[in-house]
Amino acid sequence: MKTRYPSLSVVAGLAGLAGALLLSGCSANFGDASNTPTATAMHIQGIVHGGQQSLNGAHVYMYAASTAGYGGTNIAASTSNASKSLLTNLSGVTTSDGTNYYVTTDQAGNFNIDGAFACTPGTQIYLYSVSGDPQLNGYGTSTGDNTAAGMLAVLGDCASATPSAAFPNVTFVTINEVSTIAAAYALAGFATDATHIGAPSAVTGHTLSATSLANAFNTALNIVNQASGLPVATTTTTGSSGTVPVTLINSLADILANCVNSTGPSSSGCSTLFTNAVNTAGTKPTNTAVAAINIAQNPGQNVTALLNTIPAVPPFSPTVSTAADFSLAVTYSGLNVPYGVAVDGLGNVFVTNSGTTGTNANSVTEISSTGVPSNFSTGGNFAAPMGIAIDTSNTAWIVNSGAVGGTYYLTSIGAGAVSPHTIAGLNAPQAVDIGAGGNVWIANTGGNSVFEYSPSTTSVSTFTGIPSPEGIAATIDTTTPSNNQDISSFETTGRRATEVDSETAVAAAAAVEAQLTSPKGVAVAEGFNVFFVNSVAGAGSVAEIGPGLQAAGALLTSTDFDDPQFITFDGANNFFVSNLSNGAITWWNRAVVAAGVFTNYTGGGTVSGAEGIAVDLSGNVWVANSTGNTVSEFVGLATPVVTPLQAALNAPYTDAAAKP
Repeated sequence: MKTRYPSLSVVAGLAGLAGALLLSGCSANFGDASNTPTATAMHIQGIVHGGQQSLNGAHVYMYAASTAGYGGTNIAASTSNASKSLLTNLSGVTTSDGTNYYVTTDQAGNFNIDGAFACTPGTQIYLYSVSGDPQLNGYGTSTGDNTAAGMLAVLGDCASATPSAAFPNVTFVTINEVSTIAAAYALAGFATDATHIGAPSAVTGHTLSATSLANAFNTALNIVNQASGLPVATTTTTGSSGTVPVTLINSLADILANCVNSTGPSSSGCSTLFTNAVNTAGTKPTNTAVAAINIAQNPGQNVTALLNTIPAVPPFSPTVSTAADFSLAVTYSGLNVPYGVAVDGLGNVFVTNSGTTGTNANSVTEISSTGVPSNFSTGGNFAAPMGIAIDTSNTAWIVNSGAVGGTYYLTSIGAGAVSPHTIAGLNAPQAVDIGAGGNVWIANTGGNSVFEYSPSTTSVSTFTGIPSPEGIAATIDTTTPSNNQDISSFETTGRRATEVDSETAVAAAAAVEAQLTSPKGVAVAEGFNVFFVNSVAGAGSVAEIGPGLQAAGALLTSTDFDDPQFITFDGANNFFVSNLSNGAITWWNRAVVAAGVFTNYTGGGTVSGAEGIAVDLSGNVWVANSTGNTVSEFVGLATPVVTPLQAALNAPYTDAAAKP
């Protein structure tokens, strides 16, 4: 099977804010009554804190993410991906730095934005605080300006060009290290630095980039309380079952706070942070907001060194003492032996529940782009569902490895309706994919064949002589889709790769058996190379075969692979493999794979029996945990992609190019 590439702000009252801070167990510097903000008629009011201490004189900017160009890992800052400063000249409210306007915090860290802006409806807005005096020797006692203090907070979608109606649900915003971590991770796929964040509103070949950026902003709002600036225990959307990794977020926030609450860049807290939070080019950050973005984009680097900077009395607690990596995963529970994962064009995630008894058995769970789960289990149309793929109309197609009354169904979910489709000869299928022409391709595991099913005509083409196919992957070329429809499947016991050409109706075996040992998952990459996962416990590998399965390629081996199951890739050609046995997913950059650059990510220990894996259009990696009965959403771990056609959203590929 090849899986697809694959918000709400909580506005608490000020009484709730005060209660949240008192209950946090943090060493807040709130010794003066003037340190408590008072509600006013201002449209947007907030406070800037460094490790729960007020920052005096911080400059708070208001930015709209770019709608002209992409930011992201290895994408240089440019005029096209520069965020747009929104604050304007308003006497007594804003000040100019010579280029952009900002508002300034008072001694208690309070700031007010009194309608001094105009935003374009549909654009994504955030606040960026720079510098400020942390008042280390007590409230009202100056320490001096800390130029290394940089923090972010997401406002969300601009609802109206009229300031008073732009953010109807936002009354108070806390900018601190927690809000910075939430923004940095959720926006990691679109951020070059704190002032270069964006994605085009539309590009040739697709119109999904604006949706991808909006979903990413919603993710940030789902994991932090906008008013209190504290992580939430569960995602904030009504009906959500997502568990947020609070202790890990606290720990990352504490790492930043050690620099924010300091005398500046030369302090040990800042110098250690900047040395260990470099970007992929090895460049050190100059403030904590950029450091947070670099950590989110490189969550496997210098973990122990950074954890060691957490102070003995951390401002945010509880914290973790050790961590395998800094990947941040939200976990959705209530599934039943989840197996396949696919993402539609709006960012909704579909997971097959292959379990046959218990709650949510024989069903499909959908998790919306805002984190709301729903379940499909209508009329016995599902029986141990496994493989899932989504077509360009956002219809999900599911194959059932079990029979209902002796019949194996192909089941579709479209517009909320569940429909069974009967195909003669269907026998315990395990994998499915969508071809360039919109036809559904099925690995008919028990029938030793591959089917091509036309949803429009219900006609079926059958390709026989393919023993026990377990994985299937379609090559999609959006330039000439009718001429580039290739399907790859394989048998487990005979270790044979097979390619089916729908145009010539030929199923040809390739002589690549030596590289295959118990192959399972398969994906077709840029350049039409095919990657097979060899699922061997403790000694797995990935076989790369050339186009047409005729040219032998590399056999990628690593101890990081432990009974690997499935493989997918993102918009920057980074690959992700799910491991059934080691509680991790494996990442590597194909461009430097010869150097053996593999990294395991554990999502804070949330991975358990990993099966299906997919990347969504905001750069989140979704993993089905078959033994944990959960799905892990690795926030911002990947480069965003367009789903379900997998066109790259980010460099180095052009947006119109196919990413099969």
